[in-house]
Amino acid sequence: MHDFARRLIAWQRRHGRHGLPWQERRDPYRVWLAEVMLQQTQVATVIPYYRRFVARFPDVAALARAPLAEVLRLWSGLGYYARARHLHAAARTIVREHGGRFPDTAEALAGLPGVGRSTAGAIAVFAFGQRAAILDGNVRRVLARSFGVQGERAQWRLAESLVPARDVETYTQALMDLGATVCTRARPACERCPVAARCVARRESRIAELPAPRARARRPVRRARWLVLLDRGRVLLERRPARGLWGGLWAFPEPDSGPPARFCRDRLGCTVGRIERLAPIEHDFTHFRLRAQPLLCRLESGARAPRARGRRWFALAGAAQAAVPAPVKKLLLRLRDELGERGEPRRAVAQFQ
Repeated sequence: MHDFARRLIAWQRRHGRHGLPWQERRDPYRVWLAEVMLQQTQVATVIPYYRRFVARFPDVAALARAPLAEVLRLWSGLGYYARARHLHAAARTIVREHGGRFPDTAEALAGLPGVGRSTAGAIAVFAFGQRAAILDGNVRRVLARSFGVQGERAQWRLAESLVPARDVETYTQALMDLGATVCTRARPACERCPVAARCVARRESRIAELPAPRARARRPVRRARWLVLLDRGRVLLERRPARGLWGGLWAFPEPDSGPPARFCRDRLGCTVGRIERLAPIEHDFTHFRLRAQPLLCRLESGARAPRARGRRWFALAGAAQAAVPAPVKKLLLRLRDELGERGEPRRAVAQFQ
């Protein structure tokens, strides 16, 4: 066995992460679910979502039967919502085309929606005990620093050459754990690294250089206005189009550039009274920053609540539990705390200005 793999395996058994909920048994469904959730998301964030998801959808058949809206509701707040849509589509593919049984090779797994090469390798290793390489962000950093190798093709060749003939599950988990807890992007704990003695980046004082950071363009700011319509303790939300930002989730209506009151009258079919500006909401995405200006609008007394396909009135007390994106949930919770379940101010509205 290559000395690199041997050292990592020994280290993981003593210092790695054990007892994670998806490690309890070799179940392809649970391994797949965890690996998808862990894409660009930390373990501590994933665990409560994972537990709720498994409690509601205990197997792939249950997930395939569920409506997408329910899947998105449980995913709400975890971000990168395309993962949830792909997860649901893959579950239906597995049931429809594979009789509910997971493909058992990395190559076949990579054909499922939302499963890339590295995720497929991880599932093949942890669910089926196969020899397969992984190359997520943490593993790229470990290999780039340890061997001084950069470039995706070269790193994949290196990753595949390092996979040991036995203890492949422990080795793969060690790579993940090392990158997440020791060989971190900033301030790596080299004194705790089992392969520090042969690390190229450490020997050549290039830790900050490896892997080379990707050139990042300045993120543009996208501005939006959110209409927060309140009516007798209810708030109006509308479902976003299936494609695009927050596809399939519930969010606040966004008016065009004209007066909000006119938009409410002409597009939503309701008359609003005074409109109050709430504190702006900012949210970072990979390629841009969203800066939303919420506008608190109360329907005039006796005004008819608008009804239309794709729009729904939610009780303010529980609206944050619907399938809403994180910044919308944040504002809904703030409104509930400040206004109460009936949507009436507990304190002066001036704090919203």
